[in-house]
Amino acid sequence: MRAYVREADPGDCASASPDEMHRPDNSDAGPSRGPVGGSTSRPHSHDTTDLPQMTDTALDLLHRIFGHGAFRGEQAEIVEHVAGGGDALVLMPTGGGKSLCYQIPALLRDGVAIVVSPLIALMQDQVEALRQVGVRAAFLNSTLGGEEAAAVEQRLLRGELDLLYVAPERLLTGRFLSLLERAKLGLFAIDEAHCVSQWGHDFRPEYRQLTVLHERWPDVPRIALTATADAPTRREIVERLGLEDARQFVSSFDRPNIRYTVVPKDGAGTRALLDFLARHPGQSGIVYAMSRKRVESVAEQLCKAGMKALPYHAGMDASIRATNQRRFLQEDGIVMVATIAFGMGIDKPDVRFVAHVDLPKSIEGYYQETGRAGRDGDASEAWLSYGLGDVVSLRQMIEQGEAGEERKLLELRKLDSLLGFCETTGCRRQALLRWFGEEHAGACGNCDNCISPPQSWDGTEAARKALSAIYRTGQRFGVGHLVDVLRGAKTEKVQQFRHDQLAVFGVGADLDDRQWRSVFRQLVAGGHVDIDVEHFGALRLTEASRPVLKGEATLRFRTEPKTVSRGRGSRRTTEAEAFDLDPDSLARFQSLREWRSQVAREQNVPAYVIFHDATLRAIAEADPADLDDLARIPGIGSSKLDRYGEAVLQQLFDAA
Repeated sequence: MRAYVREADPGDCASASPDEMHRPDNSDAGPSRGPVGGSTSRPHSHDTTDLPQMTDTALDLLHRIFGHGAFRGEQAEIVEHVAGGGDALVLMPTGGGKSLCYQIPALLRDGVAIVVSPLIALMQDQVEALRQVGVRAAFLNSTLGGEEAAAVEQRLLRGELDLLYVAPERLLTGRFLSLLERAKLGLFAIDEAHCVSQWGHDFRPEYRQLTVLHERWPDVPRIALTATADAPTRREIVERLGLEDARQFVSSFDRPNIRYTVVPKDGAGTRALLDFLARHPGQSGIVYAMSRKRVESVAEQLCKAGMKALPYHAGMDASIRATNQRRFLQEDGIVMVATIAFGMGIDKPDVRFVAHVDLPKSIEGYYQETGRAGRDGDASEAWLSYGLGDVVSLRQMIEQGEAGEERKLLELRKLDSLLGFCETTGCRRQALLRWFGEEHAGACGNCDNCISPPQSWDGTEAARKALSAIYRTGQRFGVGHLVDVLRGAKTEKVQQFRHDQLAVFGVGADLDDRQWRSVFRQLVAGGHVDIDVEHFGALRLTEASRPVLKGEATLRFRTEPKTVSRGRGSRRTTEAEAFDLDPDSLARFQSLREWRSQVAREQNVPAYVIFHDATLRAIAEADPADLDDLARIPGIGSSKLDRYGEAVLQQLFDAA
């Protein structure tokens, strides 16, 4: 074990290059591709003699460097195991504190920790956050110019780094492996380890070659970490990375701070989304949409409603996309409307909500995307609006894609599981965790079904009418036309195909359009009806429909809640309520956020690497009078206290 010494000269590491924030690093050290240069952080101006030159314990480092008084869950056990030289596979939900599981062992062990990270944005933000607390961290990626990269390499060889972040593509080059042969290595950390799985949603083929680390350095411990791996993916990680003898630490996948809500699309455009966002004034969040066109449309409508909304998708100009991302990271209260191209490299802890205005591709993807909310552990929301049209679109994308039949079948099964999650009448948390092989007792008290248990009704007769309509129209039509037939609407299309002459015409006039769409949606979710994507989303019967049609089975459907429109009866949540603060504390909190935003812009870093929202809120509530009081706030270690303490106290004084 070594004595941990605070970094004396942090001026070696560049900030994120705007046009590379979400691109994997595929090149070796070479000319810079973006505006880089020296450090964007300010050097420490404080005295470092307060740090004892002695071997620290893990708890000492946790408190003094990271500002936390105790480990959470299995963190302490993982740190002890890895620091002692053991290999580990760590499965821990987003926001569970995975990074500390390798960062603290890196500070305790002799030599540098090499951290394999899949995206430039992710590694750069983590390095900046470490350097803010005085840890000797750096990265090597294509945002660095040749001289900057050479300087980092020299620091590596001189033993002046605690952690070095690198993408798998760079690590596997002969030049970099040769460099590692000359360095003293203390640890290998493989982050986002699910990227090794060919069945995963973020497959990176380079991850499969990382067994070279153990082959060349068998005595250097390895820790692989991920937040999104079901049982098959878990087994593949072990096999592909050669971790058969590693100790596995599998934490609960539950994110109890996230409230899950699913609502049906009712044709009202963004009205339901606006009602949802009204509960989060002044808060940061992400709205996911399926297509680029939808992203642009939703962002425009939110802006018209007076919100700070920005679009993000792969079809945008790279500079505009990078500017929007930078604003989301550095400013407060931004709503980012995006395709799934946005998110994996974002480590922003104070995202208070994630909304989906279209159905995600899989339950695994949904879990990962919603997991970007509430990384700081504070109350957050995951809101999803979907309709049968989403299912049709996604099935078409899967079946018309270029993947092999085995892969297509897997993706269709995942989509069906997500549909079942959406239509369940039980606890959503229980259904979600079941996908990851984790049992939950249900009744979580923090999902829409538990808060307001859905009513159900005997839908057997309605189901028989719907199934008969599908059969009698030749199994060649989509939901809209079938609803018209059942409700007796003499549309041009109905009359063209003479479906007004069928026995099922008008037999469903007792249910409205919304109720019939719910019936068809639940029939699809229950496996009684399939979607024929080759015939423009036509519905067709499955073998499971036969017992229903023959009167041998009964069905119960969930009752859709009535849509409540915004009006005089609805009340917008105030900022004080949204942040759970009294008016005086809210004023201090807002003042601290403005100060933080200014500092973040000056340093060109994400706002959260200065202080998390949770820390600012704790400061605002405690209203500390001096540095001793401030030091007692969770999340404030000695480095940040020295660096920002006086400025924080001045800000509180000015806000009084």
